[in-house]
Amino acid sequence: MLQISNTVIISDWEIELTAIRAQGSGGQNVNKVSSAIHLRFDIRRSSLPQIYKEKMLALSDSRISNDGVIIIKSQSFRTQEKNKQDALERLKSLIKSTMVVHKKRKETKPTKNSQRKRLDSKKKHSQTKAMRGRIV
Repeated sequence: MLQISNTVIISDWEIELTAIRAQGSGGQNVNKVSSAIHLRFDIRRSSLPQIYKEKMLALSDSRISNDGVIIIKSQSFRTQEKNKQDALERLKSLIKSTMVVHKKRKETKPTKNSQRKRLDSKKKHSQTKAMRGRIV
């Protein structure tokens, strides 16, 4: 069971965890032990609230397939248990990130003083460059 918030909980039957062999170096164990975890989570079949589903399906994330399945591969740790926890945490953070409401940007104009300072610095810079010219 994965708890996203106080009201949203994902059951174990909704998350498909598969142990696979990790890539990369790892000595003799890498060919024998399946320590990497492949997590699959079907958004459409899940018991998440409808607003979560809509926002997650609207994401343009490479981990979400066209069928609406989240696929996370975790192989950064040597043990299967740590990789499983890592994959579940990454799923949890992905789901939480969809519900973050970003503030609208409020357009502002530069102040008179900042405009004056900018023009003064431009004048000073142009005078400095003009002084570098050839003396006639």
